Amino acid sequence: MSVVWTQVALAGLWGGLVALERKAFLQAMLSRPLVAATVMGGLLNDVASGLAVGLLLELFFLGTANLGAALPENDTLAATGTSAAAATLTTATGAGSTPAIWSLAVLLFIGLGRVGRRGDRLMESYSARLARVALSSAEAGNLTRAMRQNLWGMWPHFVLYGSLTSLCALAGYFVEPLLQALPPAMIRGLAWAWPAMTSVAAAIAAQGSHARRAPLYAALGAAAVTVAVVFVLLQEQR
Repeated sequence: MSVVWTQVALAGLWGGLVALERKAFLQAMLSRPLVAATVMGGLLNDVASGLAVGLLLELFFLGTANLGAALPENDTLAATGTSAAAATLTTATGAGSTPAIWSLAVLLFIGLGRVGRRGDRLMESYSARLARVALSSAEAGNLTRAMRQNLWGMWPHFVLYGSLTSLCALAGYFVEPLLQALPPAMIRGLAWAWPAMTSVAAAIAAQGSHARRAPLYAALGAAAVTVAVVFVLLQEQR
């Protein structure tokens, strides 16, 4: 049980830190899905799951931007939550990390991007109120109070997203019986769903790049992955 709670605590700590990095502190791209998920995998002793989930979500969310009042889905929460669940699910199975685990984690937790967007909206209104108070304090010459208000504005991000990530890590252990109960054919389907989802994510990334021949690049990328999957399947049937 100590391993379980250690992983849950580490997941929450990293999830909270990259949530701060994404909005309020440093902003050195550590919160990008590829980095956030890979580091999460390293912290939870499953780099393979972290890297695989991070790669797919990086492609999927590539090109999203905060335009005016329109908020994008929270790609950081989706990455940390999904990779944490995949890593703890791997630990619970007692076997190595597999594409079936990655696919199941993505299918169950990718909706965290929308959950995070709702959280961002709530946090923005709270941060705006604190910013007004801090500005008033600074104009009055009370710089200490202004700094304290800015620091208070960071804590809700850490607590909210750290807690959500911890819950995802804990959920990985509860998903393990579901995975074990699946018939072999469905597990095999989940394994082959991974390259399919990756090819779709690559196509979305190419399309979102707005390159001159983006649709062509997207089609070629998806076709290449599809051909590779079909080739491997044919080889296994021989």
